[in-house]
Amino acid sequence: MTTFPKIWFLRHGQTEWNAERRIQGQLESRLSPLGVTHARQQADLMAPILAEAPLCFASPLGRAQQTADIALAGAPFVTDPRLAEADAGDLQGMTLNEVEQRFPAIWAANPRHLDLFCAAPGGEGYDSFHARILSFMQSLQAPSVVVAHGLWGQVMRGIILGLSRRGMAELSNEQGCIYVLEEGKEVLLK
Repeated sequence: MTTFPKIWFLRHGQTEWNAERRIQGQLESRLSPLGVTHARQQADLMAPILAEAPLCFASPLGRAQQTADIALAGAPFVTDPRLAEADAGDLQGMTLNEVEQRFPAIWAANPRHLDLFCAAPGGEGYDSFHARILSFMQSLQAPSVVVAHGLWGQVMRGIILGLSRRGMAELSNEQGCIYVLEEGKEVLLK
């Protein structure tokens, strides 16, 4: 089993589209007021971690950049395109109710969000998404903070925890917290 440096993973705070149950994928939606609160909660948790001067990375998507600006309290971070959320193709911009109505077979066959996004017509698909995440993880040389997205985090965390794709899709997907990943284990900081 491959080992990785210690990772502090932060999912971006709630966005306006999260609140509407609308699929973002690689489209943009700003943090909601609750999302800003989530990022501030992460900032409180990050203060002692940032004192260790870890490397910090963030997705190029606006919601992750906005979260990183708040949660990292001005600490420098590197933007890496491999940290972008899964491209959900034709489903991006649709509410979950719209997906259920317009793509009933895909909806019925994919009850978990990771599977739904990866089954999207015109989307990235699981294998490409997994390979992109693993490529980023393998590039890490030292303990690192990663600010990215829910499904991205489920796959990364699942790789570290040695989970199957189904196990990854069943992982929690919280906002306003930090997932600490080290030596094949996960601890949730709230």
